[in-house]
Amino acid sequence: MKAFMLVLKQVPTMKSAKTGSEEKSAEDVPFEAAPVDAPIDFSNVVIEPLFETEVDFDTFSKSDFRAVKVKACEAVKKSKKLLQFTLDDGTGTDRTILSGIHDFYEPETLVGKTLIAITNLPPRKMMGIDSCGMLLSAVHKEGEEEKLHLLMVDPHIPAGAKLY
Repeated sequence: MKAFMLVLKQVPTMKSAKTGSEEKSAEDVPFEAAPVDAPIDFSNVVIEPLFETEVDFDTFSKSDFRAVKVKACEAVKKSKKLLQFTLDDGTGTDRTILSGIHDFYEPETLVGKTLIAITNLPPRKMMGIDSCGMLLSAVHKEGEEEKLHLLMVDPHIPAGAKLY
């Protein structure tokens, strides 16, 4: 009999991109036991091909990747997809980033999470609001359904920690 360790993880409320209905509620399923060594079936997953063009190290190193803590998150009025994040980026001044991920997450489930952002992009106005950066997500397809997973990291990482 193979022994494995169980890890408890909080399950944010996620919505199905197809139906828009919730798949899991954080209140109904506050914690989910996941075996560390449990196999995950990726046989039905389709990912985008890698870029063929290379980026030199100097260009890459100009991107400022930082850990950010979600202080508040809300749906943007008159938008079906946009969420407005108020983030602690370690500077002492709140940072606003908008992200089109409302098909996949309910805003209240993201408060308190530690995410990864690119912080040195020029502000981009969306729905009249300046978005000052970009949150990183992983995207793939399972069959015909697009899946998106916002990158969440260890909550012990402080706001503003630089990623290399």
